[in-house]
Amino acid sequence: MTMPGEMAIEVNNLRKNYGQVKAVDGLSFSVKKGEIFGMLGPNGAGKSTTMEILVGLKNRDEGEVKVLGMDPQKQPTDVKTRIGVQLQTVFLFPRLTVSEIVKLFAGFYPSPLSPDDVIKQVGLEEKKKSRIMNLSGGQLQRVAVAVAMVSNGDIIFLDEPTSGLDPQSRRKLWEAITALKAAGKTVFLTTHYMDEAQKLCDRVAVVDHGHIIALGQPEELIKEHFQESALEFEHPELSKDKRLNELPGVNKVQSTEEYVTIYTKDIAQTIPALMEFCQKAGTKVDDVKVRQATLEDVFLKLTGRWIRE
Repeated sequence: MTMPGEMAIEVNNLRKNYGQVKAVDGLSFSVKKGEIFGMLGPNGAGKSTTMEILVGLKNRDEGEVKVLGMDPQKQPTDVKTRIGVQLQTVFLFPRLTVSEIVKLFAGFYPSPLSPDDVIKQVGLEEKKKSRIMNLSGGQLQRVAVAVAMVSNGDIIFLDEPTSGLDPQSRRKLWEAITALKAAGKTVFLTTHYMDEAQKLCDRVAVVDHGHIIALGQPEELIKEHFQESALEFEHPELSKDKRLNELPGVNKVQSTEEYVTIYTKDIAQTIPALMEFCQKAGTKVDDVKVRQATLEDVFLKLTGRWIRE
């Protein structure tokens, strides 16, 4: 049971509209102090709008929001001095160096971290003397994360922090985010990378069209919706074939226009039966992937489409 004062963020019935578009439609959730909380969903799901309301950059239309016990709409300055924020769209002084930018932002906070230490954590030591205007998109993204981290805020908000990064840079940032939790920080991140959420997050809220469609620990959400393994392959011709449901061991088949995902409790039976089925149908299936169910499967089951679409 969570005691009063243990929540870093509390949101109740949050709503935000843009004309007729309901960007955020009645969200309710809470984030415990010291946890990594992920908000997952495709582009346009309402993740960034929610985060911008939490950090005081946008006003809500309805609902209640508390960040560290304060309303960011009524006490924006008090909230902003105690949080660090990285947004998807980055505007930084182009002629300053990486080191100068991080030191500049460190000066905005009462007890910042060492700029040099933060630059090292995000893997930009070799670029610390480079001007912002000369950085690649991925390097600029890491500068934005460094600016959030140097705040030493009680909550670090990260909006799609690894979007567009190469695998090595992603892993480097994952290490930095994990280090934030180890230091006692609360992390609120948005992402559309389900593997990232499973790797980093203590709890996740899966959002779609402004609604939360699933909320909980990643592994518990997967167990709740799946006891099976997944066979996945690309085959547009078979994507609508109902006979796949009749293969031995198969509990469910999910298809898009190109991909087929078969959920089975008996891989040993299903794979040879699938090969035999394809042979009789005069078709061929290549590159069949066998894996355990993931958060992306949960999203597919609840919405009928892949998050990557």
